[in-house]
Amino acid sequence: MSRLLRIAAAQSGPIQKAEPRQAVVARLCTMLGKAADEGADLVVFTELALTTFFPRYYEEDRDEMDLWFERDMPNAATEPLFRLARERSVGFYLGYGELTPDGQHFNTSIIVDKSGTLVGKYRKVHLPGHDEFDPEREFQHLEKRYFLPGDLGFPVWRTMGGVMGMCICNDRRWPETFRVMGLQGVELVMLGYNTPSVNSQKPDEAIEKRTFHNRLALQAGAYQNATFVVGVAKAGDEDGFHLFGESCIVNPDGEIIAMAETEADEVVMAEIDLDDCNFGKSTMFDFARHRRIEHYGRITSQTGAEPPAE
Repeated sequence: MSRLLRIAAAQSGPIQKAEPRQAVVARLCTMLGKAADEGADLVVFTELALTTFFPRYYEEDRDEMDLWFERDMPNAATEPLFRLARERSVGFYLGYGELTPDGQHFNTSIIVDKSGTLVGKYRKVHLPGHDEFDPEREFQHLEKRYFLPGDLGFPVWRTMGGVMGMCICNDRRWPETFRVMGLQGVELVMLGYNTPSVNSQKPDEAIEKRTFHNRLALQAGAYQNATFVVGVAKAGDEDGFHLFGESCIVNPDGEIIAMAETEADEVVMAEIDLDDCNFGKSTMFDFARHRRIEHYGRITSQTGAEPPAE
């Protein structure tokens, strides 16, 4: 038995602040079309795939930032992408800023199946950065100012022949993200990221360490939950701010099986078999046999670390 799926990690090159939605969507359509030509079943785009990484910009009046958010999905700007996906019978993951009817702001991603039907929605839980202007930083990272923490948890969905889940960027650094989906039998985790090449609080840190941490998080999440993971970057120089790439596809053994070679718009393909998850889920990571939840209470009962008394 096998459940083959052709996956495309559709990395975006930089999106400049002045670039309109329509131009960005045209780029996404080009990548989706290329992936479809190569037989893709599913295309994974990045976090905030329709705009520049706007949390780097400070705005005193929060309402002035609403122009970066989508009130509907699909909308007039994104309908060409949905239409092309339906015509080519390709599913996709897409990240964007969401403004809800009641005025809430989230960093959001969705799964759309091959018929163009919205299957699932996720809202980023682990928001990094800060919520007020910080003069000590080389650049701002204001996700806590412009987004609310996600309120949908980490659900998974049966779609396109497998059990699929989503997370976004900083979520990948938290093992709980993958474990909650792993406990629902996830077989493919999709995530987009926009990760600066420079740590604004540690500017002398080598980029090689930052890319290592990216790969480490993706590979550990895949291995420890016997799942495929697809991590997709927005990369390159956005208005003078550099984001690293290394979009990649990781198998359930934690091995990278495909990786981007550039920091531009690039489609990275791999054929995967979702049944490759079965061995790990039935042996080393057979949760029903091996987990000892009586010892894990701290994970949900406290947030900050509490060292023992001296």
